[in-house]
Amino acid sequence: MKIRNWTFMLCCFLTMLSGYAQFINEKIGLNQEEFKNLHIGYSKTTSIVFPYAIKSIDKGSPDVLVQKAKGVENVLLVKAAKENFTQSNLTVVTADNRLYVFVLNYDESCIDLNIKADNTGAVSGNILFSMENDNQKKIEQFASLALLKKKKTSGLKKSKFHISLEVNGIYIHEDIFYLRVVFRNKSKINYDIDQFRFFIRDQRKSKRTASQEIEIQPLFATSSSTVIPYESEIIKVYALEKFTIPENKYLTIQLMEVNGGRHLDININNNLTDKVIPIK
Repeated sequence: MKIRNWTFMLCCFLTMLSGYAQFINEKIGLNQEEFKNLHIGYSKTTSIVFPYAIKSIDKGSPDVLVQKAKGVENVLLVKAAKENFTQSNLTVVTADNRLYVFVLNYDESCIDLNIKADNTGAVSGNILFSMENDNQKKIEQFASLALLKKKKTSGLKKSKFHISLEVNGIYIHEDIFYLRVVFRNKSKINYDIDQFRFFIRDQRKSKRTASQEIEIQPLFATSSSTVIPYESEIIKVYALEKFTIPENKYLTIQLMEVNGGRHLDININNNLTDKVIPIK
């Protein structure tokens, strides 16, 4: 009789323990069904496309190889380092404050070579980036606001060869500049952009000394288009980390054409602060 009672109590305890463990897993987001299962191979590379730039990558096993695709920030390349590896996992944090967890399985057939990461199983809202990392999603949102702002900046325009380059808005929010740039092509020939640069340089270049140029890399641009079609206009907003222009120097915005000579420069001196419009 005592053995039966103990057996019954033990079964009850194990049932309660199992239920509690499931409850905890669901609370902290460890429900296995929520994870995205990926099948990767040894001789094939799987591409995962994320909606925002990748900030952090962690793989659960050395038997898996991962790296960001060259030239882009939101595509991750994954493949097996050895055949028939033991099931592992992959954790990715993106710039929009989301954490993705994938369960990796070996499958040489590897049917899905291109995968789009969605919000299924992604954790959001609980990730804190270090101070030196800007929140890309926030920058994109304010760049979109700057694109629609009606208040404009005047006097910053250069035209040549039926091509014009104009900065008609300089905005700021939380130490980020948002420059709205208008590209116009009134010619009958498409304009293929070779380079579009921002850099600070000396106003006068001595014959004996080289001019020092400090290039400023944009944090974000609202469009990646590299062609200005003929008889058209394109407007982009570029997000730049806050800077000031020293005396006797100026900010140069330079547009250069592929295999062509239709190059344009706009120079902004240290009165830049007088042209800045805050985004509220």
